[in-house]
Amino acid sequence: MTNESCSAASDNAFLMLAQYTLIALGLLLICLKSKGILHQLDLWLEFFLTSVPAISVELELSNDEKDAPKGSQTLVDKKQPHILNCYNPSSGCCLALSIPVPNMSEKDVDQVCQAAHTAQKTWSETTFAQRRLVLLSEGELWLQKSYRSTGPLMMHKDAFVQYVPVGVLGVIAQITFLFIIIITTTQFHNLLNHILSGLFAGNAVVTKVSEQTSWSSVQFLRIVREALSVCGHSPDLVQLVTGLGPSGAALVDHPLVGKIIFTGSPQVGAKVMAGCAPHMKPVTLELGGKDPMVLTEDVSMKAILPWVMRGCFQNCGQNCCGIERVYAYDSIYDTFLEQVKPLVEALNQGNPNDDKEVPDCGAMVMNQQLHLIQSLVDDAVKKGAKILVGGKFDSSQKGNFYPPTLLVNVTNEMRIAKEEVFGPVMAVTRVPKDSDEECLRLLHEVCPFGLGASVYSGSQERAFKGIGQHIQSGMLTINDFGVNYLIQSLPFGGWNESGFGRFAGPEGLRACCHERSIVLDKLPSIIRTSIPPPLQYPMTKSSFKFGNSLIQLFYNDGSILAKLKAIVTLCKGG
Repeated sequence: MTNESCSAASDNAFLMLAQYTLIALGLLLICLKSKGILHQLDLWLEFFLTSVPAISVELELSNDEKDAPKGSQTLVDKKQPHILNCYNPSSGCCLALSIPVPNMSEKDVDQVCQAAHTAQKTWSETTFAQRRLVLLSEGELWLQKSYRSTGPLMMHKDAFVQYVPVGVLGVIAQITFLFIIIITTTQFHNLLNHILSGLFAGNAVVTKVSEQTSWSSVQFLRIVREALSVCGHSPDLVQLVTGLGPSGAALVDHPLVGKIIFTGSPQVGAKVMAGCAPHMKPVTLELGGKDPMVLTEDVSMKAILPWVMRGCFQNCGQNCCGIERVYAYDSIYDTFLEQVKPLVEALNQGNPNDDKEVPDCGAMVMNQQLHLIQSLVDDAVKKGAKILVGGKFDSSQKGNFYPPTLLVNVTNEMRIAKEEVFGPVMAVTRVPKDSDEECLRLLHEVCPFGLGASVYSGSQERAFKGIGQHIQSGMLTINDFGVNYLIQSLPFGGWNESGFGRFAGPEGLRACCHERSIVLDKLPSIIRTSIPPPLQYPMTKSSFKFGNSLIQLFYNDGSILAKLKAIVTLCKGG
């Protein structure tokens, strides 16, 4: 064989290999696309390769604090009723701003809703790619047309659901994370999740924040508005409402607000729902929780201790999905208390602005929460519980500090077994005889909440099938804690007094939209729907025969002969 023929053979082999490789890649891409994986790869490439405009926002982090007498954190002064006083919960001092935070009136709320409504008209016409540039988010697969089966009677039709933005999304959120340095994605999502999902679905978002966190909310919302501006969109898309209860009521009542998402207590949630009812306005309620953590007798003590500590004391216990009830099985109960006690004792609490030390726990956002926690702890002790660590706050100190507390021998007769603490208290209950059934009875007997739950066991199957799937909760993690929130494709929400509706995930994103069912002709130039003459008005005797024959054709599953007779009758026109 000559060199030329060898070269030609080599070239042919290379071409064949290239062809087969391209075919294989094509088939692989088809398979990936059918599973949605190709879309995810596209998004990852876009995330890493797309140049995102830079923003620069100078936050007004003033150190100018004015002393306020302990216990007199007045939110609104009679002399300045239009100004909302903001306090540093770690010092009790009033925070100063060059532009004061307004206690917004109904007229003020109307103005921001009008501005958001105007900006939303243009924003709703943007592409998902344009929205991703601002939001670094994705979800269009969940917002695109959702095609549905038509059945044999309407086989000539296309049927799908269209997800239409509600327009202006009203959010009332008790954002308790804003005073914390944002060091985890959980805390960052807690601030922005409603804004991200609302904007991505094509809405404008008007957020009423807690009067306790208005100072920092003003700062953070400036970042969001600047991100919109540098990408060429109106910053009016995102608005902030600050003030007391009447400000929130004005947002709920506003005719331009298409839906309300509320996070807070069941008591206030009921008022929000009542405010939405006269307008038939949809509402999502996330009403807090009292999440249990179950520790079976076969757990690794070394492995679970960090999780219990994190679950109970993260953000000083101010988490709606924080661990408020620990159920330790009989065999490990004493050992668990022996090993967890020094960890709780070692927790450092203080002002995060103090450079001398790094605190594990900061302050409570709300001063009145100190007294609520104390009443729950005192009630438990009165009924037989024992305090191993903490359990009493110092009323003479500056700042809203409740000490990290370890409370044991908790029973269902105590208020703390059923009322939300929302503070740094590890409440431990013994599960008799290492019984899964008794554990389930204890955690369901008196507690009305059902947000999340964590179950730890040496056997994942037991933890899930034997215990976890029987817990009444909207979220569940096995041998882990809180990771539902880090997986934003999962919906977040609860059962019972923890509320209803979901945010995050496909369910939450679609909940930011109206659902519209649409039917079109599949081949409009060839087949169009017409009413058969026997079914046209005015009716005749043959009309009923025709209708009965349709029923026999499509719904009689027991007789082929009946279907054939029906076809003959239909051909005769009834």
